[in-house]
Amino acid sequence: MKKIISPLFTFLACLGIQAFAQNGSAVDNYASNRPGVVMVKTVFSANVYVKNMQVASRQFNKILDSIQRVDVSGVAFTPEQKLDIVLREMNSRPGRFFRATSDYIKQPEEITASGSGFFITGDGYVATNCHLIESDNAFIRRQFILTAFQQITDANIQGLENAWAAKFTEQQKSLLYNTFASIYTRLFPMSLYDLKKNIFVAYRTDQGDDKGDITRKLASVIVKGSPMPGKDVAILKIDGDSSLPTLKIDGGELPNVGEQLFVYGYPGPATNNEYVSAASAIEPTLTTGIVSAVKKSVNGWPVIQMDASINHGSSGGPVCNNQGEVIGLTTFGSLENSGGLAAGLNFAIPVTILDEYIDSAGISPTQSKSTQYFLEGLGFYNKKYYHKALNSFEKTKTLNRFYPTVDRYILISKARIKKGEDREVSIIKSVVETIGLIALITLMLLLFRKKRNTFIRHIEGDNG
Repeated sequence: MKKIISPLFTFLACLGIQAFAQNGSAVDNYASNRPGVVMVKTVFSANVYVKNMQVASRQFNKILDSIQRVDVSGVAFTPEQKLDIVLREMNSRPGRFFRATSDYIKQPEEITASGSGFFITGDGYVATNCHLIESDNAFIRRQFILTAFQQITDANIQGLENAWAAKFTEQQKSLLYNTFASIYTRLFPMSLYDLKKNIFVAYRTDQGDDKGDITRKLASVIVKGSPMPGKDVAILKIDGDSSLPTLKIDGGELPNVGEQLFVYGYPGPATNNEYVSAASAIEPTLTTGIVSAVKKSVNGWPVIQMDASINHGSSGGPVCNNQGEVIGLTTFGSLENSGGLAAGLNFAIPVTILDEYIDSAGISPTQSKSTQYFLEGLGFYNKKYYHKALNSFEKTKTLNRFYPTVDRYILISKARIKKGEDREVSIIKSVVETIGLIALITLMLLLFRKKRNTFIRHIEGDNG
């Protein structure tokens, strides 16, 4: 009997070992960490003022008279050639042909800097890069001026076309852009006023049946470093109720060269692609790679070089190891001679630097209870224990009914339970069937032994 039962226990033990094996695949990494990745947007607004202008009629008429005299002398110009002469003359001496009026044009402008981040506590603390929220004042001023120049110049060109009953060619428009650029830089400079900054954190919230929506909340800056070459880290805070999805931060040791990495974020070319729906923009992009090197910044602290793809918009996103723990923040790339980003030569700030700012903020990064239940559910789900998974996912939803992607797992778990695919039920059924078989064999052995003993006694009786 012992020989029969022993293989059964071995069989069940093997099932248990297989059921709780760990899986560090990209699929599991994304499923675990995707809910806690957020989009960080800094919205700058300001008013750009510039003096209104008008064409100096006297100088303009002089050009027209000159063209007319040449035309009468027998040299015929086409209307387009006449327009070219006027525009070239205006471009060569813009100060003679444009006069400032006493009033100003007020041009409201808004510029958005977009990047990535992640929740480090369930009550709304977010880690990201400092350069997303603290752009250099000269850079912001330049961006505002360029945007306002574009809009005001377009309006000026349209006004000239209407006044002259003309349609400018692309070449003529380009010449006019150069003319107005000279005017607004040398003659009538633009001024920037009322500069304001608002920081927002956007993240996915599920509205039931796996229908995702975007929640956007105003964020405050708790602590920050300075853009590269400084320690490019910032800790933000939004209102939270302690049940937001969180990512786990690694213990702080630098990774080894060659280790697998998983990088999350919102690279602009994918997030803003015209063929991708706006509703799905909140879905982060996952790229993978390895640690290519561990180097030092120009200020002496470590940076992690990696070959995972990033782009503008990826900054501040989490870089995770094979266990799903955050080991760094995507921060900067390398430039080609052409000025574009060099592929596969990117850098992350390690969590050792992030920890300095977390300590400075006086917070303790911990997984939220909702995330603990969610990860527990994923563990059961991946092992096909769908009843247990469903129980954990429903606990997650009780704590945070908008927890990203949990509705999808609830629906799938229920469907697979209904199909009889739950592994625990299958194991119990197999055990019951095995025990039933053992019981039948045991009974047969007992009957065989009884009959054998009876037969032996009968033989011995006959011999006596």
